[in-house]
Amino acid sequence: MVIAALELMGFFFGLFGMLGTLVATLLPYWATSAHIGPNIVTAVVTMKGLWMECVYQSTGAFQCETYNTLLGLTADLQAARAMMVISSIFSVMACAVSTVGMQCTVCMDGSSVKSKVAGIGGSLFLLAGLLSLIPVSWKTHEVVQTFYMQNMPASLKFEIGDCLYVGLASSLLSMLGGGLLSASCCDDLDGSRGTRRHYPYPDRTGPRGPSHSMPYHPAINPNLANKNQTLNSHTSTSTHSTAPAQDSRKSARHNTAAGYDVTGYV
Repeated sequence: MVIAALELMGFFFGLFGMLGTLVATLLPYWATSAHIGPNIVTAVVTMKGLWMECVYQSTGAFQCETYNTLLGLTADLQAARAMMVISSIFSVMACAVSTVGMQCTVCMDGSSVKSKVAGIGGSLFLLAGLLSLIPVSWKTHEVVQTFYMQNMPASLKFEIGDCLYVGLASSLLSMLGGGLLSASCCDDLDGSRGTRRHYPYPDRTGPRGPSHSMPYHPAINPNLANKNQTLNSHTSTSTHSTAPAQDSRKSARHNTAAGYDVTGYV
């Protein structure tokens, strides 16, 4: 019961981590423009992400432009794209595999490899969390390092965006959920993992007390009994009356047959 609760908790942690990873991968809030020094005009806010760069104006206009080139991007941005996409794929696979291997599901019920399937799902969650943690930490370090550079113009300095916080929390949730799911592989105490547990019903094969049984007497209808007696009496009378007639017929046939010889003449 405890292992099932841990698996369920780990699955939901991994599910939330997967959703956060998808949000951090798609949205362009990895870095936002910093309003420091002479750059105190807040009418325009610049945001950068993995796939596009957006500009928000105080008038309410929101414009985004995707990166038109792939080979022209920096190496760290290309690596961050690849790792975040692979992390999202591993998270989806981990959700599917963990659903099959958890105790609260009926998939593969009775199989001895059910716990191993749940452990594989947990390992995929761990790997997905690690893959998403690397680019998020890398980008955070880059933004902080650029912000504190003295020779960098204030207009080119950025602050940590919301997607970096979401990505960091998502990676931690994914690894925590993967650890809880991987703990199910150690459930070998009773050796009954993968089989449906039977509830302890009371023993019905034990000794029982003396039973008082009464013979069963079917109810007899008096009218039906009288009819049966009358029918039996008529049957016996007809039998006795037909017996002499049959004997006389047999003797007559015997006498008639005795009056003929072999040639058929009397």
